[in-house]
Amino acid sequence: MQGQAQQQAYDRGITIFSPDGRLYQVEYAREAVKRGTASIGIRTEDGVVLAADKRSRSPLMEPTSVEKIHKADDHAGIASAGHVADARQLIDFARRQAQINRLRYSEPIGIETLTKEVTDHIQQYTQVGGARPFGVALLIGGIEDGEPRLYETDPSGTPYEWKAVSIGANRGDLQEYLEENYEDDLDLDSGIALALRALASTNEDTLEPAGVDVATVDVESEEFHELDNDEIETHLTDLDLLPSEDEDEGDEE
Repeated sequence: MQGQAQQQAYDRGITIFSPDGRLYQVEYAREAVKRGTASIGIRTEDGVVLAADKRSRSPLMEPTSVEKIHKADDHAGIASAGHVADARQLIDFARRQAQINRLRYSEPIGIETLTKEVTDHIQQYTQVGGARPFGVALLIGGIEDGEPRLYETDPSGTPYEWKAVSIGANRGDLQEYLEENYEDDLDLDSGIALALRALASTNEDTLEPAGVDVATVDVESEEFHELDNDEIETHLTDLDLLPSEDEDEGDEE
């Protein structure tokens, strides 16, 4: 019983390391990320692709109210997985940092700098009593000095740079799919196709246009662009990922 009480003490104290060097609350925050729907980031020669599964829990829910991909600045986008409210707080923080940089230096913030500003903010919540870690992971992608960059943030406050990465539910399966199919010379359309195929691979190889978010930041324009439902449907049709009419009729019955 005494050992169990000691375990609970380490469990509750965010500022206390356990005897084996673990911060349990940070590990629990990572579990919260795993419970969120998946988001994928892919870096291509022509830019960055962000895609997210945003299937709604009910047909009565308005699909546009489910936000998984956000514009951080003209040249940068953010996708999230985990607690949506935590994600909104961090995205607002990232937007403020981007605007501060523009006002102070009259230039867009670097993607690496933006990521490290966000992860420094996240890290503070792993060592302050009375607070809890953010239960969300972010994918921050954009163009820096004409080059596409893609980063992942972790609830511990650690940034990682990736060529292709997934966060959220089914990360193991999605990451394995990306590792098998990613190529260094992908163009932007191929990156979108890879992201959609990866999401479909964990969803019976079908996707609904309203159930997925896709955004790009291309090297040429350095502008964040979120695809609308018609554009997404075109990509899904080309990839043969739309549900068949037989499946739709079966759902209606």
